[in-house]
Amino acid sequence: MLDAEVRETIQQGYRKFLKSRDLSPRLGQKQMIATVANALSDDDPDKRLAVVEAGTGTGKTVGYLIAALPIARALKKTVVVATGTIALQEQLIHKDLPELLEACGWDHSCALVKGRGRYACNLKMEQCLDAIKSKDAGLFLFEDEEAFNPNVQTEDLYREMNEALADGSWDGDRDSWESRIQDVEWRALTIDRRQCSGRRCRFVNQCAFFNARNELEESECIVANHDLVMADLALGGGAILPPPEDCIYIFDEGHRIGDTAIRHFGAECRVNNSITWLERLQKQCKGQAPVFEKDTALAEQLPRIEREATKIIELLNFAYPILQQALESAESPEDGRYRYANGDIGEGLRDIASQLAKTTSAWLGRLEVLVDTLSDALGDKNYPIPAPDVELFYQQAGSWQSRAEQLLALWDRLQREIKSGAMPLACWLRLDDSGGNIDISVNASPIQAAELLSDVLWGSCYASVVTSATLRALGSFQTLQRETGIPDFAHFMTVAGAFDYQQAAVIRVPADAVEGNQADAHTSYITDHFDEYEVPKCGTLILFSSRRQMEQVYDDLSKDQQKNILIQGQLSNREMVRLHKERIDQGRTSVLMGLASFAEGVDLPGDYCRHVVIAKLPFAVPDDPLHEALSEWIEARGGNSFFDISLPIASLRLVQACGRLLRTEKDTGTVTILDKRLITKRYGTQLLNGLPPFRREIG
Repeated sequence: MLDAEVRETIQQGYRKFLKSRDLSPRLGQKQMIATVANALSDDDPDKRLAVVEAGTGTGKTVGYLIAALPIARALKKTVVVATGTIALQEQLIHKDLPELLEACGWDHSCALVKGRGRYACNLKMEQCLDAIKSKDAGLFLFEDEEAFNPNVQTEDLYREMNEALADGSWDGDRDSWESRIQDVEWRALTIDRRQCSGRRCRFVNQCAFFNARNELEESECIVANHDLVMADLALGGGAILPPPEDCIYIFDEGHRIGDTAIRHFGAECRVNNSITWLERLQKQCKGQAPVFEKDTALAEQLPRIEREATKIIELLNFAYPILQQALESAESPEDGRYRYANGDIGEGLRDIASQLAKTTSAWLGRLEVLVDTLSDALGDKNYPIPAPDVELFYQQAGSWQSRAEQLLALWDRLQREIKSGAMPLACWLRLDDSGGNIDISVNASPIQAAELLSDVLWGSCYASVVTSATLRALGSFQTLQRETGIPDFAHFMTVAGAFDYQQAAVIRVPADAVEGNQADAHTSYITDHFDEYEVPKCGTLILFSSRRQMEQVYDDLSKDQQKNILIQGQLSNREMVRLHKERIDQGRTSVLMGLASFAEGVDLPGDYCRHVVIAKLPFAVPDDPLHEALSEWIEARGGNSFFDISLPIASLRLVQACGRLLRTEKDTGTVTILDKRLITKRYGTQLLNGLPPFRREIG
């Protein structure tokens, strides 16, 4: 139950916030604050979960923070706000949170947390500069085993960065460096958790990553992203963030949780790439043996590690033709993909997987001993080998350990027997011929995150909030619950946005539209009617479900029509949006043509977007292995995969796409859907009923 003092703090904070902005209370925002507050203070720990669909214009950031911060302080818990992107993290920590705290008169401490990959490692910086000086390009080898040969400009960049780190003018965060850094240049400066020696590193006091982490210990509110939270949970929780039982998680853009979790709990192995890496490791073991001959115990470990790597290589070589045969037996081998029905890889491959899991597990144990030995050596001032050599080998051994863990994760999953009635893994092969090197990628992934999240998240954290403008599919939270495991007894709330939908916008389905599954005729229709989509001196967003169709439409247009178009793939998404806005600001007409990534998270208020055109109903790609595996499982249980999966997902995506139109209370415009199936198919009515309550011009 909500404490009276905390309730008063929330109410006073909200009044002060509104007064500071000269705003009137919004009904939807008040409802959201109440729902979040009641959920987080529920006496039943199983019910401390709020699920709030808050329409655009609700002000959901205020809605969850006004309630969560005072409750967390009273309970001595940490609020962890997880956003969908780093850009939203930056907005929260640098704008939204400071403005809210100032308006409410609150003094909550806040911190931004990012993964290691966003921070430069001082030691790697030193090593890179030394390697450049000595022309030792061998240092610049990464997981993909492509060599990075830095040029003069790279050396100048590194020296500038190093000086900025030393004098404190740069905090080591990639996102705070003023100029653009190429991925290959940046990656050379980063380190993963296994390569980091932590408190034993001589740069620990200057470490950007640890300085950022130190802020977390005293922070009452931590701003993270979904990927980082899932990474922490995959490590057991409490490895990066505070332990889940001490956290109140708030997932903004919460419709992404399921997909993010699946990504983090899946596993992959490229067979030939792994063999090449293991052979390289063997050479590195031989190379390190003379360096560490003064440490007899350590030197003796290296031949053992080398020999056991040989066993793994032999098993991978044995597995490769079996995998190759499976790919060749696929119904469409030219697609370069094969999925194992019901996740059953067969007895023969499962036996190899079992041997690989057993061998890799034992080998990983030896690598852990090696890493521990090197860690002790870093802390021993009397160790007979120079510290730089130990540091470099520690990083190398840490990268071996990381790769071994990845190998084990895959083959351990594949060796497991399929339990009757249990949800199977999705298991598939993909032919990889990038860079002219043919390889086979082996993949294993959960097909839904519900069971995982029930265990590692909902059942572990103190409390949580899931919010987004689009959580319901076909007017129901059931799809979200099925995908994420959110229980029925959570606090559910749907909050209308602050817009006058009837007056502001219209949804059109042209009477002469073509059904989206008639590929050629549908593409021709879009091309023939293209001039109708442009709004003079304003912006239009045209969303496609297929890159092939998008590019075909663009190619079929005249040069005069193409001059107003920015098509996804020609430039980065950010640059496309920038140029689009620049054109509108100049009084020109501009059309953005994009895929799914433009259907959410793109903010184009006012004249930047007066017309959203949705080419066809956004049904999932039929050959996606995860979708196929889930459909197969549902059908086997007597369900209907189209109505249980495809249709709800399409409904959710359609709502997200429509949400690009109205971004402020002053916005107006039109959504045109060029797929006649909304009229001709029985499910069309369901999809239409799930859309925002705009005026309708159907047929």
